Amino acid sequence: MRPVFVQLRCKPGKTYKVADELYKREIASELYSTSGDYDLLMKVYIDDGVDIGKFVSENIANVPGIRRSLTTLTFKAF
Repeated sequence: MRPVFVQLRCKPGKTYKVADELYKREIASELYSTSGDYDLLMKVYIDDGVDIGKFVSENIANVPGIRRSLTTLTFKAF
């Protein structure tokens, strides 16, 4: 499994609804509200061999209230 970080920009007033829906889907290892350009930061673990773009599209980006996502792949933890 590989860790992937996804930042989410939500429509105004929708951040908590988006976070609740993501929590219900049980896909996030960690989910945080953040300051800056994005409203939420989530860490997910994706099985090796799974298409990350498809996973994000089908499991995260389709949540109502999300305006934009930014996916960051990780390589090594120090």
